[in-house]
Amino acid sequence: METSRERIRKTLNHQQPDMLAIDFASSGSTGISSFCYDKLKRYLNMEREQLTKVYDLWLMQTLPSLEMVERFGGDILQVPHLSPEFGIPWKEGKKMNIHGTDFLVPKDFNPVRREDGALELWQEGRVVARMPAEGYYFDCVTHPYEDVEDVSEIDDLEISQMTDDEIDYAAWMAKKLYYETDKSLMYYYPRKIFEDGIQNWGFENFLVQMIVNPDMVHRYFQRLTEVYLKDLDRLLTRIGNYIDMIRFVDDLGSQTAPMISAELYREMIKPYHRKLFHYIRDRYPEVKVALHCCGSIKPLIGDLIEAGVQVLNPVQISAHDMEPEELKERFGDEIVFWGGGANMQFTAERGSIGELKREVRQLIEIFQPGGGFIFSQVHAIQGNVAPEKVTAIYETALQYRR
Repeated sequence: METSRERIRKTLNHQQPDMLAIDFASSGSTGISSFCYDKLKRYLNMEREQLTKVYDLWLMQTLPSLEMVERFGGDILQVPHLSPEFGIPWKEGKKMNIHGTDFLVPKDFNPVRREDGALELWQEGRVVARMPAEGYYFDCVTHPYEDVEDVSEIDDLEISQMTDDEIDYAAWMAKKLYYETDKSLMYYYPRKIFEDGIQNWGFENFLVQMIVNPDMVHRYFQRLTEVYLKDLDRLLTRIGNYIDMIRFVDDLGSQTAPMISAELYREMIKPYHRKLFHYIRDRYPEVKVALHCCGSIKPLIGDLIEAGVQVLNPVQISAHDMEPEELKERFGDEIVFWGGGANMQFTAERGSIGELKREVRQLIEIFQPGGGFIFSQVHAIQGNVAPEKVTAIYETALQYRR
């Protein structure tokens, strides 16, 4: 029987592993809401006395315990960050009640509750994120570059590198997890190209800037790429021998089509993706480049492969023109599908447990043959998903290990 690490490595190299490769909530892209995790551990009578730790503050997600990962057959662990979000370090925790549930959060996480019940996180005198009163995660509410419109302003923007403390922590955790577990290790590099612009200028504003002000946007992307390459050099020198994947995030799809045309992707974004991804592939060939890119992106998948993407997540089968059979047939020899195993938008939300199990079986039987498939649901498990449905998804997947 192969170890988890061996199973994932075979899968990443398009070889058929001994059994289905599974990821249970290893990252923000395949993760689990802390609200759902808290209900799940009580449903399973596991870790009931422990406060659920909110690791990712933006998405209010937890990193599951090794015990929970084993319970659901997970083969992948994320190398955690010292400061996962908002620059807030995870050195010491405290109890905080959020929408009626007690969680463990970083000591320096101090959102302010508004009269309407929403939570706001303030930094440097302004609101940077807000969670609605009935929400399960924070939304970005500030765009610091929204008034930047001239290429001459770009070189004055402060684009920070990863701190030495963050890289030291990654190196320590990667080595620890490598020798203390048999799991495959993945590291999430949290800096983005397209999405960084979206966050800093605002969605509509940045799309307009890409069309009317391409020189400015190119210069911005050039500066980002220069900083990111320095980060990757410092980081992978320390952890490259321990990890099997490095995950990037750059969402390019809506529910119905790509957000931008293939031509605009090739002109404005692909050159910078290529520099980043091939830098890793050329220097660390055993570390596979994974990209979270959701929505209807089939017209872009060929370009993403050319740019250097080797593993694609979340495989959003619920989006337009993302039929799993065609994706497997057209791209299955060139890219590993990580996700696509359960429709969290519709079936998990509205379907019965029986319907959910049938869907999981159908999708595994499409994506699994020939290797190149890591089972996980599409996107993260949201806070309102019943624990019975989470269990049904993964117990169905585990049937393919018998």
